Amino acid sequence: MNSPRHRLGVVMDPIETIHPRKDSTLAMLLAAQKLDWQIVYFRQRDLSVRDGVARGEGQHLTVADHPECWFELGGRWSGELNALDVILMRKDPPFNMEYVYTTYILQLAEQRGALVVNRSSSLREINEKAYTAWFPHCTPPSVITRSEVELRGFLQEHTKIVLKPLDGMGGRAVFVVAENDINANVIIETLTDYGTRFIIGQRYVPEIVNGDKRILLIDGVPIDFALARIPAPGESRGNLVMGATGEGRELTERDRWICAQVGPALVEHGVMFAGIDVIGDYLTEINVTSPTGIRELDRQYGIDIAGKLMTAILGKLEP
Repeated sequence: MNSPRHRLGVVMDPIETIHPRKDSTLAMLLAAQKLDWQIVYFRQRDLSVRDGVARGEGQHLTVADHPECWFELGGRWSGELNALDVILMRKDPPFNMEYVYTTYILQLAEQRGALVVNRSSSLREINEKAYTAWFPHCTPPSVITRSEVELRGFLQEHTKIVLKPLDGMGGRAVFVVAENDINANVIIETLTDYGTRFIIGQRYVPEIVNGDKRILLIDGVPIDFALARIPAPGESRGNLVMGATGEGRELTERDRWICAQVGPALVEHGVMFAGIDVIGDYLTEINVTSPTGIRELDRQYGIDIAGKLMTAILGKLEP
């Protein structure tokens, strides 16, 4: 029996709980399997460190593009994580201390030669909301603070704003607040926990009604089409899990300009796969933990985005 070309580990949420039709991690695993790579599946609980060496107790994994039977777990795999050529870190937020501890373990594997996608340090350093502050020329007017006074002043200045926790995902606890909203104070108090937690405020961008565009970048280069997530009736959040409708669109000149600002910085941080969010002409988030949108765009345009990512990874493994 021929040995696999490469060994790929994946750290993710329980694979039995994913939605195969839209899961980007599954798309990546299908692409890796197509290249005859061996796949080893891990949960966070399967990782450990012994005498400074990162280890894993996982299972061999076979995947299928089938809506009802998309995976099969095989025999146990046990060993040092650096025995794997590449490790995909695809655990969804929340970004809590357990997530941070996981990146420490993966960083030890990196130091011994494993390629971790995305780089462990970048997962810690690039907060999806806060990192937009590094690109103020691309974003709507924004503020990161835990001062209730400053947030009320920001609301008074811009009359309509969006307030978000820095550690949220999927549109959770995202509020659109207008100047005359009688709940404005309680929203600010709740999100900041009475001035003890940092949050981000951004000027409301009315173009959200036309969709919150998810643009995927591989090694800093954008895919030519974005997934515009159009809020459901009565909603202000462009998140698919909140009922938004996904619609593919060709990138605009402004979209490409934003990507040209952000892409090189992501490459410098070792981010091979990212998803940036653009509303109208403005960058609103930079997602590097477990960006999604692959399968929706593949279906509309026949792109094979995961295949492109595997080609980029292969370029790192076999330069």
